[in-house]
Order: sequence, then C-alpha cells, then structure tokens
Amino acid sequence: MSFTRDEIRSAMLLYAVTDRMWLKAGETLPEVVEAVLENGATFLQIREKDLAAEAFEREAAQLKALCARHHVPFVVNDSVEIALACGADGVHVGQSDIRGRDIRAMIGPDKILGISAGTVEEAVAAERAGADYIGVGAVFGTSTKKDARSMTVDRLREIAASVAIPVVAIGGISERNILRLKGSGVDGAAVVSAIFGAAEPGPATARLLALSREMVGGCG
Repeated sequence: MSFTRDEIRSAMLLYAVTDRMWLKAGETLPEVVEAVLENGATFLQIREKDLAAEAFEREAAQLKALCARHHVPFVVNDSVEIALACGADGVHVGQSDIRGRDIRAMIGPDKILGISAGTVEEAVAAERAGADYIGVGAVFGTSTKKDARSMTVDRLREIAASVAIPVVAIGGISERNILRLKGSGVDGAAVVSAIFGAAEPGPATARLLALSREMVGGCG
C-alpha cells in the first residue's frame, strides 16, 4: 500500500507509537493496537528496542496486517531490515541513521520515510535526505527518552515553517497539554504513553483524536 503526500499529511493527525512496557497482564500488543485503530489512530509506528529480531519481525507483520485492514500507514522504528521484511509502509529513523546512509535508496521511492528532528537545521537535512515527514520533539519532554529536552512552541513553529513536508510533534503529549500546540503549524501529534499507558487505550485514543483535530484546527 502506498500513500500520497496529502494522505501522509492527513495521517499525522493522531500518530500512535507502540510501547509494550504498558501492556497489562494477559494483554498482547496486537489486541491493544486493534483497539487503538478502531478508535481512530491515523498512523502507527512500532517501536521495539529490546525485542529479538525474529519476534520483532513477527509482531511487525501482525501490526502491518491490522493497519492495512484499517487503511492506516504503518512504519517501523529504526530497522530498515525489519520494515522491508514485514512489508511495512515505511520506516522512521533518527538523525544518526541518515549520516553516511542513504535510507531513501535503501527503502525505495514508494515507502514512507520519517526522520526525527529537533532543530531547523536537522529538519532541513531530513527533507533533503528524502523524508516524507518529520517527527519533531521532544515538545514536552518524555519518559521514553531520558536525554530528551522539551522545546518551546516558538521553536516548533520555526521548524514546521522551515520545511514543505508534514510535521508531527512528539514527546510527552497528553490530553492535558496537547492544545498548547495550537498555532504551532504541526500537522498532528505523536503519542506513546497517553495511549498505550492509559487504563483504556481505545477510549483514550478517541479523546486524543478529538483534541488533535481541535489543535490542528487552531493552527494558522
């Protein structure tokens, strides 16, 4: 499944990033992801830092199938190899991954390429490297990356204005603070713990989707 630039921009609205550390007893990640997709997540990234490659690939294939059924783009964090092996729609990488590597050439022209950025310079470099979208953060700090620093909405606005491709904000975003991003120029919010750490991830997704629509509607 391939997606146009406009479809990718629209899919940034509520970008869910998996985190298995929040799974409750008896839960599986595909079960939780199914609930998240049914309640309106518009994009999904699988992030697995500690899973063995074989298990990672198997799980990624399961989530890819779920996303395809819901017509939601699905990308793999960091691993180009896993992304290609499971037929993911693309890959999301960091700044260090694009130094000395042509990720766009590795995945081909039709896969989605997302690249993280924290400054205008990094955003511009990501666009030049062939990114289809940029993940910018950490906007409010985050518990998933211990060295991440929060940024001002003014800086976020500068980064969003520096590139022509879609921009999604990430880092510590929750129901309590998402509307602080109004007017920042981003196309949506990427959320980890506010979805996967919620007591009920499905309803939390629905609430965040409504808030993200309000946030983006307040831009400009």
